[in-house]
Amino acid sequence: MSKSDIQLKTDIEEELLWDPKINSAQVGVSVDNGAVSLLGAVDTYAEKWAAEDAVKRVSGVVTIAQDLTVKIQSAHKHIDSEIAVAIQSALRWHVYVPSTVTAEVQDGNVTLGGQVRWNYQRNAAEAAIRYITGVVAVHNLISIKAHTTAAQVKEKVLAALQRQATTDAKSILIESVDGKVILSGHASSWQSIEDARNAAWAAPGVTEVVDEVKMLTTL
Repeated sequence: MSKSDIQLKTDIEEELLWDPKINSAQVGVSVDNGAVSLLGAVDTYAEKWAAEDAVKRVSGVVTIAQDLTVKIQSAHKHIDSEIAVAIQSALRWHVYVPSTVTAEVQDGNVTLGGQVRWNYQRNAAEAAIRYITGVVAVHNLISIKAHTTAAQVKEKVLAALQRQATTDAKSILIESVDGKVILSGHASSWQSIEDARNAAWAAPGVTEVVDEVKMLTTL
């Protein structure tokens, strides 16, 4: 049996309460036909994403709207120049982040720029600064340099899904256009969707992944 919105809301609230990284009292939850919205203000940027990860662990969630804002407490506040120094150090010391990545800070909002060859490098740059004190938001504008054809991209993504025996691989459709991979179809879990997204990003030449895969609910 599929969960009612009331039961799903209760499960999410209990999962948020269970996670010690999250102050659940600051996070509001609303559910409409399996679509979850998170509202409120949290103390750190890291806590914002911990809340989303917690929601993804709950079965029955179809989509998530992340509307949490970050309000830094006085103990965690730093001026932009201090945050920028910490960010540059974090990026420089991360083995997966190339020197082509740049960062700008304004009122705690970080904008990442530059160009890389792989999406894992772009993700690594954002992950490297996610837990820096004083950061309130990260805008990842790092671009990826395309270096293969659309046909090759589709072939490599499909081969990866089949090779990895990804759950629901046969129900996930792949389309590739000019470095953009569009995933559609349906899956039975967040993990299956995440596996497909990761497989797409791992293909050489992919510059963008559009995830249109629908989550199936249990009947």
